Amino acid sequence: MSVDVNEYLESVLTDLGVCGKFQLLFYCLVYGSMVPAAFSVLMMAFGGLEPNWSCNWLSKNGQVVNITSQMMCKPDNSTTEAVCFSKTFDSSMSTIVDKWDLTCDKEWIISTITTIQLAGLLFGAFMSGQIGDLFGRKPTFFVSFIMLFTFNLLAAFSLSWQMFAVLRFFIGIASGWYLTIYIIILAELTSTKYRSGIVAFPAWPIGTMIFGLFCWILHDWQNIQIATAILCLPWLIGYCFVPESYRWFVSRNKVNEAHQVLIKIAKLNGKPPPDFVKLCDVIAMSKTENTRDRKHTVVDILKTKYLLKDSLLLNVCWISCGYGYFAISFGVQQLSGNLYLNIVLLGLVDVVQILVSFIANKIGRKRTTFIFFAVAGITGIVVGILQFLDLNNKGQLVNGFAFTSKMCVNSGWISLIILTSEIYPTVVRNVGFGLNNSVARVGAMTAPQLVFASKHMPGLSYLLLGGLFLLSCICLVFLPETNRKALKDTIDENEEL
Repeated sequence: MSVDVNEYLESVLTDLGVCGKFQLLFYCLVYGSMVPAAFSVLMMAFGGLEPNWSCNWLSKNGQVVNITSQMMCKPDNSTTEAVCFSKTFDSSMSTIVDKWDLTCDKEWIISTITTIQLAGLLFGAFMSGQIGDLFGRKPTFFVSFIMLFTFNLLAAFSLSWQMFAVLRFFIGIASGWYLTIYIIILAELTSTKYRSGIVAFPAWPIGTMIFGLFCWILHDWQNIQIATAILCLPWLIGYCFVPESYRWFVSRNKVNEAHQVLIKIAKLNGKPPPDFVKLCDVIAMSKTENTRDRKHTVVDILKTKYLLKDSLLLNVCWISCGYGYFAISFGVQQLSGNLYLNIVLLGLVDVVQILVSFIANKIGRKRTTFIFFAVAGITGIVVGILQFLDLNNKGQLVNGFAFTSKMCVNSGWISLIILTSEIYPTVVRNVGFGLNNSVARVGAMTAPQLVFASKHMPGLSYLLLGGLFLLSCICLVFLPETNRKALKDTIDENEEL
């Protein structure tokens, strides 16, 4: 009787226990490791902020001129010709802006550094998938932490903004590397039944809230860089406990190593280990049946009509999520009230994502995504319009709608991830997911530039956010609820453009 190897490996994992001691230790280590990763990605949300400053003016004949001008690059309403020969920055916080005087004609550098970091995130995500397939999930996972530790520590002692920008690029690579392999190692060591719930666990929002607390305590970009590096070290001890993915061992025909991983899980959970002979037989039978199988690539998506159409529609949704999430996160200074509290609240509202899996199972993936996207779009436009109005409670209104928009952007993205994974047939699922994930990073790279532009054109970043998410709602209408091929795990070779 033929036995599908994936079904068998899934049943083995279920038999070994899905809520045992192994899962408790494994999830604590992997989820905990998200904290330094969140710090690494979000550091520029604080490190790129512009502290209050004032100029010390000098006239043409070299005399000091007393001109009152807060954060003005040129004298305001003054007939005196003067130049700003030095600046005095507010000492309540220290960022890269006061470190290298990135104001006035240099303020574009801040958003450029952030974009460079997000470009590294895209590059790292691509590298991680390839390296993880070649060398295994475990070494790839822990190498990302060595990279995060090294580059964050070096960035803290940057000698120039150019050096800092280069190191932020490598921090972006390490972060993208980590975030990709993080999902893979979680998915491959988690039973399918609980996988969507595991993905929806708010590890990132918790990391964001802790980041806000650290910013409040340290209020210095250099200390935050050092703290990020130090936070990477405790999770490296997990190398002795976190196993390699047994599924990866099977894919590399290392059956004995896969069996050893399963024995370790069984021992920790107090369950009997799987039968080694049966494991070998099932894998051998699967290899015999799949000798004619071929590798599928993005070309298969491009030449298959319905997959190409679905991919283009999904691309719009993923671009919107990538842009929306980072536009709000890196635009935290646009909000009123306490800066550090706002950073914490931006993480707190994302905790709602833990309910996404439950809602999606009740009303469907597409409907759940549509509702979150619609609310995100409407509230984003409202924030953009409020920037042009003069209201007594404008600050509170902007914050309320911005936090709501952030919550719906993040929750909608989680729902979109589930929807995307079910739209693609199995043979191109990883390829399709990787394609959309890359597109999201491109959207994220534009966010810092639009946030920078919003300093001169208030409301621009939020108006664009609202427009993108309402456009994404239209795209969702034309997407299937799930894979239209039902339970079919292949694509029709004849159904091409």
